[in-house]
Amino acid sequence: MTIKQNCWEYKNCGREPSGNNVQMLGVCPAATEKKLHGVHDGVNAGRSCWVIAGTFCHGKKQGVFSQKFNSCVECDFYQIVKDENFQNFQVSISLLQRLRESES
Repeated sequence: MTIKQNCWEYKNCGREPSGNNVQMLGVCPAATEKKLHGVHDGVNAGRSCWVIAGTFCHGKKQGVFSQKFNSCVECDFYQIVKDENFQNFQVSISLLQRLRESES
């Protein structure tokens, strides 16, 4: 059985709660977004980080989904999650809808 990593584990960014870079960079919102817990077998939004605003990629804080998605689909982690969950991959629009529904 393959262990599925969350983005902070795969990227080793240190922005998960109690991570090495939290004091300098803050906690990543993907690591704390509970509305997507369990998606693609991840903890919080750890395996759906591409729909979460404020993640930290390429050495800088990323914006909202529409600003960052083009670079996310080229990300090696996104491709791994998509490949590992081929049959059950949840497309971004359904994840965004899930985030919005829980806001109301």
